[in-house]
Amino acid sequence: MTSARRNRKAYGVKGAPYAFLLPATILFALFFALPIGYAIWLSLHKVQVKGLGLGSGARKEVWAGLENYADALTDSELLAGALRVLGYGAVVVPVMLGLALLFALMLDADRVRLAPVTRLAIFLPYAIPGVVAAMLWGFLYLPDVSPFYFVLDRLGLPQPDLLDGGPLYLALSNIAVWGGTGFNMIVIYTSLRAIPAEVHEAAKLDGATPLQTALRIKIPMVVPSLVLTFFFSIIATLQVFSEPTTLRPLTNSVSTTWSPLMKVYQDAFRKGDIHSAAATAVIIALVTLVLSFGFLRAANSRTRQEAAR
Repeated sequence: MTSARRNRKAYGVKGAPYAFLLPATILFALFFALPIGYAIWLSLHKVQVKGLGLGSGARKEVWAGLENYADALTDSELLAGALRVLGYGAVVVPVMLGLALLFALMLDADRVRLAPVTRLAIFLPYAIPGVVAAMLWGFLYLPDVSPFYFVLDRLGLPQPDLLDGGPLYLALSNIAVWGGTGFNMIVIYTSLRAIPAEVHEAAKLDGATPLQTALRIKIPMVVPSLVLTFFFSIIATLQVFSEPTTLRPLTNSVSTTWSPLMKVYQDAFRKGDIHSAAATAVIIALVTLVLSFGFLRAANSRTRQEAAR
């Protein structure tokens, strides 16, 4: 074999990984990096209107710098939406993860009947699209068509309006908890099943009860899964959109800017101000990135401290 042929063969072997990565890199650039870059470019520009805005050249795109960002950060509607999402997340995240952990521990118990069926039943709501789930629960919340209100009326019990005021947060949170608990349960349950059998046998030999085993062995060993599910839940909470948007036609308590992403949609497709919407979207992405990075860094630091002990 000549040296040139050996060099070509060696080059082909070294270049094989890059060839396999090329399709994924192209897709990443086209559908992730390029849209992000375009959104940032839009956020740094604005439309300048001359006169009545009629005729050619009356409207042109000019450099705006950080003007759109300043307007977004001082927008009272965006700030109010962010506070509403924080209240919504304060209900959704702990309840959803608490139920997911509870269900996972129950399914991991030694004596569980119909575990596969139960596991599927808990996970099934996650397979239902968010818009469909919001429509389903929305009609269950309506007093005129809900069977729950009919039963409460027959029993002479009070009938709270779940689509108005404070109960609205509970109504929206219920939809998210109902749909997301199954996914988080599967993640935690998979980690529980990965715990070596020797650990369970040692706990039994030491006389540990199932509750003690869960609290002192199982939960500490699935902390990485809890961190992962908490991370996903935070991102999903900050990006809430489909639930309030779907329920908005059913109640006057949900405004068109109830959440930050609804504000982005309103600015971009209702008002036609795509540059302001792009700036708001970039701000939401940066806040999500900072919170996620800060939480993961704190979790990793705590893990390293515990490992050092």
